[in-house]
Amino acid sequence: MSVILVVDDDPEIRDVIHVYLRNEGYDVLEAGDGADALDVLAVRTVDLIVLDVMMPRMDGIKACMRIRERYSVPIIMLSAKEGDLDKIVGLTTGADDYVTKPFNPMELIARVKAQLRRQKMLVAPEAAHDCIAIRELMIDTAKHFVSIRGQEAMLTPLEFSILHLLAARPGQVFSAEAIYEAVWKERIGYTDNTVMVHIRNLREKLELNPKKPEYVKTVWGVGYKVDR
Repeated sequence: MSVILVVDDDPEIRDVIHVYLRNEGYDVLEAGDGADALDVLAVRTVDLIVLDVMMPRMDGIKACMRIRERYSVPIIMLSAKEGDLDKIVGLTTGADDYVTKPFNPMELIARVKAQLRRQKMLVAPEAAHDCIAIRELMIDTAKHFVSIRGQEAMLTPLEFSILHLLAARPGQVFSAEAIYEAVWKERIGYTDNTVMVHIRNLREKLELNPKKPEYVKTVWGVGYKVDR
């Protein structure tokens, strides 16, 4: 049974999300702010986090950054802000998806399921021997492990999925939309910015000079690729 941590300072919102998740068969934990969420993660293993942005004491942006220092668990952020800039900030801090309030609970459930499916695919038995080596980049799918120049690269689940998609087909150019459909497994919610932010995050973690990438390259006007 998958364990979901719901982090929101509004107990009514937590209750609604809790009920819908429980009805889908998930085990649900709750926290009232980012600090409480970190306390929960210190003692419990969770499979996904639903994280509100606007909270007292420690907001979702800061909490997401703290979580990413230690955990690769998928994170879906909730926010009343709808602007692209706010979404980019959330994704840049390490979130895997972003849902604006007020939200349809069934849409949130669908996104939870999509993230959990994606995480399960990353550790599927058939991928046990799926290792990719490109110069100083090494990707071990079974262990969800990436190293660059001999050092581990701490990637989020989505960053890992994007990198694996590109590296498994070296030289092939993927449009931003094709990446979104292949990694997110849906068309709903696609924007160029969503993919662009994750690509930028990947470069920050892999490249010596993110502005002149050696691995995750841009083919202007077309998309992205990884060359051998």
